[in-house]
Amino acid sequence: MSTPKSRLGRGLGALITSGTTAPKAPVALHPAAGPASTPAPAPVPDGLAGYREVAVHLVEPNPYQPRKEFAAEALTELVESIKAEGLLQPIVVRAVGEKFQLIAGERRWRAFQQLKLKSIPARVMTSTDSSSASLALIENLQRADLNPLEEAHGYASLIRDFDLTQDAAAQRVGKGRATVANSLRLLALEPELQGYVGKGLLSVGHAKVLLGVENSPERLLLGRRALEQGLSVRGLEELTRHKTGGGTGKKRRMPAATAATLTDIEKKVTSHLGARTTLKHTPKRGRIIIEYEGNDDLARVLEKMGVKL
Repeated sequence: MSTPKSRLGRGLGALITSGTTAPKAPVALHPAAGPASTPAPAPVPDGLAGYREVAVHLVEPNPYQPRKEFAAEALTELVESIKAEGLLQPIVVRAVGEKFQLIAGERRWRAFQQLKLKSIPARVMTSTDSSSASLALIENLQRADLNPLEEAHGYASLIRDFDLTQDAAAQRVGKGRATVANSLRLLALEPELQGYVGKGLLSVGHAKVLLGVENSPERLLLGRRALEQGLSVRGLEELTRHKTGGGTGKKRRMPAATAATLTDIEKKVTSHLGARTTLKHTPKRGRIIIEYEGNDDLARVLEKMGVKL
């Protein structure tokens, strides 16, 4: 078995380097060594950042951790990896009283809990609440571990809990102000729609279209329909336009009876052709948009329509 290499994850080490003493490389903890009992760690002097073993039971989650969902399958894979190869990357913590609070590495810490190991390699550093929250968000953003809603809530937490402006929050995490502002807009969606986006059932593109609809009940209905029919962002844009009257100039709301009729037609044509269909309708003109996947699907749809090639 090859010796595991020590490494920090994707740039986070450069962000949290502090102290004048070069830290020692972490020792990978192999299951073969057994879960040896570890005494309570000594306090960490201010300004000293280095690697050491800390007791697993003395580590606590970061209250500002932006990631809320931890996939069971991914955690199981990590447990098996640690059993086979040991821990290649230490967790990052800060001393809080007699315990340690996580800054980065909650999945690794959870895996050690599942393995019932007594201690875990960690980098211990000093950090304020604000810095800890920023680093936790940065670490997840660098790894692309956050879903869009978790990212938005992370920015909101920095702004709310530490009295930061959007500019200041963006600077803390190395993002543009527009990126942070657009992310925060997602929190204006209804909780139901936020849930769809957070679970990946609707994309950020869908969310942007829905945010352009001022009426909350109508926004909910459009979001549900986009989900039920598997509408693309373009399809949702078309649906939104004809639901609100479309066209240029002042928008006029389509009568509910007409909208219901169009919805019924779309469902029937979609069912008949086996292809998603959208109607863009006005009293004077309109369009029927039929979606298909590739040449074979186009031939199938045309055959259904009775079109001979």
